Amino acid sequence: MKIITTNEQETKKMAERIAGSLEPGMTILLEGQLGAGKTTFTKGIAEGLGIQRIIKSPTYTLIKEYTDGTLPLYHMDLYRLEDAEDEDLGLEEYFYGDGVTIVEWGSYMQDELPDEYLMIQISVLPDSEKRELIITAQGEKYQKIMERLEDE
Repeated sequence: MKIITTNEQETKKMAERIAGSLEPGMTILLEGQLGAGKTTFTKGIAEGLGIQRIIKSPTYTLIKEYTDGTLPLYHMDLYRLEDAEDEDLGLEEYFYGDGVTIVEWGSYMQDELPDEYLMIQISVLPDSEKRELIITAQGEKYQKIMERLEDE
């Protein structure tokens, strides 16, 4: 599924729509160049989950936890782990826990990721504030999220 958003607010609104379908133990993978809008998308998920705290990129902390919404949100940024090999980071505790996990740069630790997830690739369109979101689903419950988005 391909979606074009024309500004930051539309990107967040799309994420809020997805947040309404999320359940404990779900994972969203975000890919895109620096500045594409991965953290902006995460802010939209957080707003959709009722999280009031300011969302910041966890680039230097690896994981930020937000537990004040309808579901806990675990925001990971694996960018700094590009060269890490065979690290046992205990990420599965988050992936299969009581909240929703968002992973930026998950491709850097592919072996650590769950088998099922929602993948969102964000690209900046040339000379504009527009973003292209390419959404793919891996697994039945994530396919249902895409079906709901298509129906809306």
